Amino acid sequence: MTNSDSTCARHPDSPYVELAVEIFSMLADATRVRLILALRDGEMSVNHLADIVDKHSTAVSQHLAKMRLARIVTTRQEGTRVFYRLTDEHAVALVDEALKQAEHAIGTPHHHQA
Repeated sequence: MTNSDSTCARHPDSPYVELAVEIFSMLADATRVRLILALRDGEMSVNHLADIVDKHSTAVSQHLAKMRLARIVTTRQEGTRVFYRLTDEHAVALVDEALKQAEHAIGTPHHHQA
């Protein structure tokens, strides 16, 4: 293995594997997955997100705080209101792929239909 191979994130011995597991662990919650799906179209306030995912704003705020620590979301403050948005497109891609895999578990996947 060359030096560049040992730092490649996709190599089985990569130090990024443990971090990837932490990301999967962070996404192993239905509310957080729903928040990512809601945020794919742009930033939103906690109250708006709470309405979308049908949860109390305090619970949504706690989920968003964890997602912020994991650098999945970032914030922008406007007066007393805080708006959340996805840090990048990668969380959406992970969720989309997981949903495609879930479709396979229940039959003919929608993403394979013409």
